Amino acid sequence: MLDLAAAAARVMAALVPVDAEEIALVGAAGRVLAADVQSQVALPLWPNSAMDGYALRGADVADASPTAPVELRVVGTVAAGGRARRALGSGEAMRIMTGAPLPDGADCVIRIEDTDRGTDKVRVGSTRDVGRNVRPAGEDVAAGSVVATRGTWINPGLLALLAAVGCTKPRVSRRPVIAVVGSGDELTTIERFADVRSGERIVATNGYALGAIIRDAGGEVLDLGVARDDREALRALMTDGAARADLLVTTAGVSVGEHDYTRQIVEETGAIDFWRISARPGSQLAFGTLGGTPWLGLPGNPVSAAITGELFVRPAVLRLQGVERVHRAAVQVRLAAPVQCAPAMTLLLRATLARSDGGFVATLTGPQGSGLMSSVARADALLVIPAGEEVLAAGSRVAALPLHGAVVMENELRVTSPEAG
Repeated sequence: MLDLAAAAARVMAALVPVDAEEIALVGAAGRVLAADVQSQVALPLWPNSAMDGYALRGADVADASPTAPVELRVVGTVAAGGRARRALGSGEAMRIMTGAPLPDGADCVIRIEDTDRGTDKVRVGSTRDVGRNVRPAGEDVAAGSVVATRGTWINPGLLALLAAVGCTKPRVSRRPVIAVVGSGDELTTIERFADVRSGERIVATNGYALGAIIRDAGGEVLDLGVARDDREALRALMTDGAARADLLVTTAGVSVGEHDYTRQIVEETGAIDFWRISARPGSQLAFGTLGGTPWLGLPGNPVSAAITGELFVRPAVLRLQGVERVHRAAVQVRLAAPVQCAPAMTLLLRATLARSDGGFVATLTGPQGSGLMSSVARADALLVIPAGEEVLAAGSRVAALPLHGAVVMENELRVTSPEAG
């Protein structure tokens, strides 16, 4: 069995980004750039004021003090969006608003609090702003410079920057289509919940969890439903998904049960890269191709499917869009209670994080059985516990992968050794 990091690396290395398209900037948030963006202009376009105050020549007020203020003639006002009608001469000042272009001849802006706020003449009683409060042209962005590179996720801040530099139609990766196929005679839809109440079926929940993960990562879901425990029925859905999608994801059928046909189908019509990883839950994870389309075979257990979806499907959707740093960044946390390691297995434990003494303390969300869906629902992090024989004491430091609100990503999925606290 492959270890967790090696399996993740193998999957990411095999994926090729999808093709690109140009879209209107207004709809580009949450998309991934498929080409570098260069600025058409300098930002700011011209030197401008960083304060409400008076634009002037610093040399004119070099000797100013509260007890001996310097008086200057006010020759105009420059509002944000306006321009000075003429250059400043010696002994002159102009009232100016934040963001307004600096008049020619001025080299600083004296904040309004250091003046008597005069309109015809102004008295300046401080030198602290001499040479200050001017934003130079191009201070933020130089004309022609690259403001965002290919593979960059467009967040709200970047969207605003792209607008500022004149990028009306960014070139972005197409949203990858991810086909999701489940299998099992025991499964039904939520619309047929009466079958659940009667004890005949259980709801096929994996599609909901995986669909949310895929959409959150920028993909489109092709939900092909659940195949019954019949090899040809499963083959038909898998073949259809592989033909129509950029990635095929199946759940269940990767074990060794009598009705687990997935491996046979992949071996007959595709190729298997690896089968099983040394992680729990999630050991029954497989990867390969079906008809040339990448395929991820996830366990059918809802907890295992959700966790492998987070660690493999989410990064895969990002990589298909050209993102390089696809894994969530791990943080070091301390255990609130002892944890038993597992021989030859990386444990992925569901936990909640709370701030304490400048760091985080991790508390398990209760029993960690692979059938306990509430343990995932309550979790905001996965604790990564490396294989071993020992018991990690309360206070030991371990790696945690935040599940919500984590926008910082790393290029590699690392499993670090525990450190005694």
